[in-house]
Amino acid sequence: MPRAEEIANIRDERELVERAGHLLAGADEFACAANDLHTWSAMQKFARELPKERKLRVRKVYLARVMLDPVGAEHLRTLHELGAEVRISDHEINETILLDGRVAILAAGPGYNVVTAPDLVRGISSLFEAAWRSSTAMEAYETRFAELRQYTPQLLDLLSSGSTDEKAARAMGVGLRTYRRRVAELMDVLGATSRFQAGALAREAGLL
Repeated sequence: MPRAEEIANIRDERELVERAGHLLAGADEFACAANDLHTWSAMQKFARELPKERKLRVRKVYLARVMLDPVGAEHLRTLHELGAEVRISDHEINETILLDGRVAILAAGPGYNVVTAPDLVRGISSLFEAAWRSSTAMEAYETRFAELRQYTPQLLDLLSSGSTDEKAARAMGVGLRTYRRRVAELMDVLGATSRFQAGALAREAGLL
């Protein structure tokens, strides 16, 4: 049973940096799993401000939908160029930060939990490693997503407008079969089982 001091409840990002920033500043390995670029924005900003001479191994796993956003895709490319190992997952992720395998930070609704209980941290680390092994190097997604990113904004606009498939296909200047294939590809990347859910997930990811 973890002791009370081994699990700290954090209210918001500002408090997270205040309470856990020193842990990141002293870490040698930073591992992060996130559904989008927003959950850990404050911690990532803090990490960018650390002295550049520090040798910090950085591993990050993101959901595939991040690659649909040109800004998000460019951010991941920049991370990769700076030396981070970046992978993409097709499956929902437990949003987590791990520091040296000793501290786990979990997204918990509007707040966060900072966990130092060894047994819990080992279990959380195992889940992260499983997600890491089952994910794909970002470079492998680039060819697939280059085309997908080009038509995603228009496709989402057409889906949200309630246009029929025939009318939407004409608006995109493609055949009906091509339009429906693109819708299916978009739903697959978003992890949606319906067009309505695709719209909701796109809004959640900041694509609408």
